[in-house]
Amino acid sequence: MSFFIADAMAEAPMGAAPDGSPLTFWGMMLFMVLIFYFMIIRPQNKRNKELKNLLSNLSKGDEVSLSGGMLGKITKVTDDYVVVEVAPNIEISFQKGAVTATLPKGTLKSI
Repeated sequence: MSFFIADAMAEAPMGAAPDGSPLTFWGMMLFMVLIFYFMIIRPQNKRNKELKNLLSNLSKGDEVSLSGGMLGKITKVTDDYVVVEVAPNIEISFQKGAVTATLPKGTLKSI
């Protein structure tokens, strides 16, 4: 019946070194931090910088795509808002943050 009972293992003596070294632990921690930086933090900062440049360079006449999927041509730009012409003689005000992309000139005519 000894196959039902686990063998007793002696405990390591006091003061014995653990299996892994501290250098291995800190190496793995550094590796994980680098992975987080290059896969999460750096791309997000790059996207934020591109969006900030996009919003600061908006000007009258730019054709834009808005967050709701609406397309239009900018007719007026203020500090926080843009006025977009979405159809002939129909203008709507949006916050600048609603602009997701600028479109190449002539995109609205081809749609």
